[in-house]
Amino acid sequence: MNSRVSRFEKKLSHSDLDAFLVTGQNNIYYLTGFWGTESTVFISQNRRIFMTDARYTLIAKEVVKDFEIIETRQALAEVIKIINNDHLNRIGFDSQVSYAFFEQLKQLDSTIHWLPQTNFVEELRVIKDKEEIETIKQACQISDKAFIDVLDFIKPGQTTELQVANFLDFRMREYGASGISFETISASGFRSAMPHGVASQKVIASGETLTLDFGCYYKHYVSDMTRTIHIGNVTDKEREIYQITLNANQALIEKTKAGLSFKNYDAIPRKVITDAGYGQYFTHGIGHGIGLDIHEEPYFNKPDNKLEANMVITDEPGIYLDNQFGVRIEDDLLVTEDGCEILTLAPKELIVIK
Repeated sequence: MNSRVSRFEKKLSHSDLDAFLVTGQNNIYYLTGFWGTESTVFISQNRRIFMTDARYTLIAKEVVKDFEIIETRQALAEVIKIINNDHLNRIGFDSQVSYAFFEQLKQLDSTIHWLPQTNFVEELRVIKDKEEIETIKQACQISDKAFIDVLDFIKPGQTTELQVANFLDFRMREYGASGISFETISASGFRSAMPHGVASQKVIASGETLTLDFGCYYKHYVSDMTRTIHIGNVTDKEREIYQITLNANQALIEKTKAGLSFKNYDAIPRKVITDAGYGQYFTHGIGHGIGLDIHEEPYFNKPDNKLEANMVITDEPGIYLDNQFGVRIEDDLLVTEDGCEILTLAPKELIVIK
């Protein structure tokens, strides 16, 4: 954790801020290792302060290192006191706070310059350290095992989409997950053409396509994977669409490495799908970063930015034919200097459940 705080302090020293108020739970965990519903972090050029109430003080003393720990139920009042005592004025804070919180800050002391900062901590979180990478790998391993198990659970004509989603949820928990990282997508038949078709009571029938997009939390870090399978049989068209999507997924894996531009990261799989005649049916971006959040930096809407080693990102091409079926294949990738490591290792060959 100390190296993360040091990087934060270096960034703070190069800004025009005197100090920073951290209130987001994920950002506090990233900097301190503390996970709880009541915590506030305040870092200036000279001080590191962690505040919580009596319910969490003992935990904080165990977990939070190299911070002054203040027990209080009035964290913002303590912050104001520190700011005034230390003669600070320009204070950054997470811009994701509510408007009501911002109004509260201004009312506590209108002489302080409160300066909202977008992604100040999140930009540090883009590059994962060894501990983060290992934790994400374990989250991915849990998802992989749950996928293998769900293949035996699905019974054509009997199992509903919702039952499949619930099975994945509880099986991942059995393997050590603390919960699902987002609402599981379990979409069959014509519903598989909905990129975000959440699970319903629809029975999964023979002759249909089934898309499963799911993930878990493990020690606060996420996994995110998609596999598309076929039920009963597969048509020539379904086989064609599946192979094109798999080719796009694999083409990106082969080209991903540090230095690849965000523009090309999206363009490589999109070209495979477009060249096959289905470009208009790939209707979303190629992926996003993952970590403490299921969707986090980097996003690929900044075309001139480049991949860096130790980013963890998704590779998720898809083809969606309205009122017919859809196919998406998604992997989590660890970017390296000369390539990438696939973290989601569940099988990707075309699977047909009889």
